[in-house]
Amino acid sequence: MRRRDFITLIGGAAVAWPRSAREQEAPTRPLIGLLSPLEPARATRNVVRKGLQDFGLFDGRNVALELRFANGDLSRLPQLAAELVALKPNVIHVGSAAGIQAAHNATETIPLVMITGSNPVALGLVKSIARPGTNITGTWLAANEGLFGKRLALLKEVVPGLARVGVMFNPDEIHMGLRLLPPAARALDLELHFIEVRATSELDAAFAKAAREGMNALYIIGGPLFDSNRRAVAAIAERVRLPAIYVWREYAEAGGLISYGPSLPHIYRSSARIVAKILKGRSPAELPVEIARRYELVVNLKTAKTLGLTISESFLLLADEVIE
Repeated sequence: MRRRDFITLIGGAAVAWPRSAREQEAPTRPLIGLLSPLEPARATRNVVRKGLQDFGLFDGRNVALELRFANGDLSRLPQLAAELVALKPNVIHVGSAAGIQAAHNATETIPLVMITGSNPVALGLVKSIARPGTNITGTWLAANEGLFGKRLALLKEVVPGLARVGVMFNPDEIHMGLRLLPPAARALDLELHFIEVRATSELDAAFAKAAREGMNALYIIGGPLFDSNRRAVAAIAERVRLPAIYVWREYAEAGGLISYGPSLPHIYRSSARIVAKILKGRSPAELPVEIARRYELVVNLKTAKTLGLTISESFLLLADEVIE
């Protein structure tokens, strides 16, 4: 057989190989799972992908992403966690305390990178912040216990004569604020009233109750239920004419009065760095849990004007961003 004919034969054979055989030859991309308690918004997907890209991880190129969203319904998290674990990913990125508990119940071997506002040691997820000792590491958002009192202080500075604050929360979620807010309120001579909201359908009634019972302002603790409905929450607060402070800037962007808390894009970038380390062979057991230390104050001046509030220039100068 002539060399040219031989090369042609081999080339033709390569083209004729079954697709499955060619795929077996191709290197397998690491699989990253994402378990989010929120809705599958484009913004969330973009933040996750951008964070990974900053560390050279490109979905569809050198890694593959498998996403699961609970749409604010915490009861779905165990099933979604089980679905991701069944895919045997290299690592799973998990948002919220309820999410990381669901993922932890589903696997004690697959590396888990969490974002949680609750103390992971107290939840039994890690042995220590410096050395987790388990398959879990990530970022703790509320290690700074003064953060809760700081939000109340900001609210008091903006709302003249503030005395009664309604604290909205979902009792089915874990909240450090339930323990830390009362002493902070006493120090500021504020009276707190806790208002439970378990479902989206209860939001209108909860805000109406706050207005009816004479609350001067609201502190929205947040969590998947509120975060997934942040536009509705901000709109209802404005409708009942109650100033409110929130955890994430996304609330202020959606029409909320003030937000003060960690930057989600920054947190996701930090998480992506941890994911990249794990994909390179590091063990989550040896990677310290990171502490959120960067906070941003966002003021929606348009909402303030709608509520008839005059925010001082000195307060606005403290803001990282003023929305007009």
